[in-house]
Amino acid sequence: MNESAKVWLDGSVVGAADARISVFDHGLLYGDGIFEGMRVYSGRVFRRADHLRRLAVSAKAVGLAFPDGVDLDGVIDDTVAAFGEDDAYIRLLVTRGEGPLSVDPTKCPRSRVICIVGEVSLYPPEKLAAGIDMVTVSLRRPRADVLEPRVKSLNYLNNALAILEARRAGADEALLLNEDGAVAEASGANVFTVREGAVATPLVTDGALEGVTRRTLLEICARDGIPAVERRMTRIDLLAADEVFLAGTGARMIPVRTLDGAPIGAPATSAGFGATSGSPPPVPDRPIYARLDAAYEERVRAVGVVSC
Repeated sequence: MNESAKVWLDGSVVGAADARISVFDHGLLYGDGIFEGMRVYSGRVFRRADHLRRLAVSAKAVGLAFPDGVDLDGVIDDTVAAFGEDDAYIRLLVTRGEGPLSVDPTKCPRSRVICIVGEVSLYPPEKLAAGIDMVTVSLRRPRADVLEPRVKSLNYLNNALAILEARRAGADEALLLNEDGAVAEASGANVFTVREGAVATPLVTDGALEGVTRRTLLEICARDGIPAVERRMTRIDLLAADEVFLAGTGARMIPVRTLDGAPIGAPATSAGFGATSGSPPPVPDRPIYARLDAAYEERVRAVGVVSC
């Protein structure tokens, strides 16, 4: 547990050890709720308005009303201030609230807001340079008419089972395909490829989250003259790429070293195969990743381009 985290709950900010909710909260019982992950950089919440707008869309999609009298901006500010660090991760949740042991959402009289501010680290620090190993998992991303991936609901079982399968295979991350075999995303981040200097990322209609970091990187590409497209992609597009990386609010940016044991950006050899066996493949040059990573860091630290 993140013991230093601070939590806004039911009108006050408490330490992580003192944060308690009812076992009858439908967010716990049925995954009935929504959330947003945000980042604080240099004391400012990056693209707060965009995150809150997406939260509102998620709420509308699942028929969830925010509780009366709760100012989400104030909740965020109070919790960030209590945490007291210039850089932090924010998890803002809205659950359906307490109700009976019935899946019926209409029996919950009032929704609940929870805000957690602390630290997050999805991958070991050494992976930032070497890159992560990713495998294509058997679990598929559900269709939008089954579970809309653009809604950030508390039902993340699909993502959790995907990363569980990847870890059992000895990899760091899972690549999720949709039912047509097109690339959706990783378990908790968007996928990007680079080939001959051009950037590509999967379509949101193929199961990718409409990520705020994803949007920021596409804006940077447009600003800096880097060709970038959103298009349907398959596993072969990743294997054929010169560079592959993941991006998300929690993940930030992380390069991918191998996919299914095959090295990214280098010819496959018998010595290079196997994410968990033999000598690791050499770290390839990643000029576009390095350029975007530096530009992203500059963007999140710049005064005047963040939503506070």
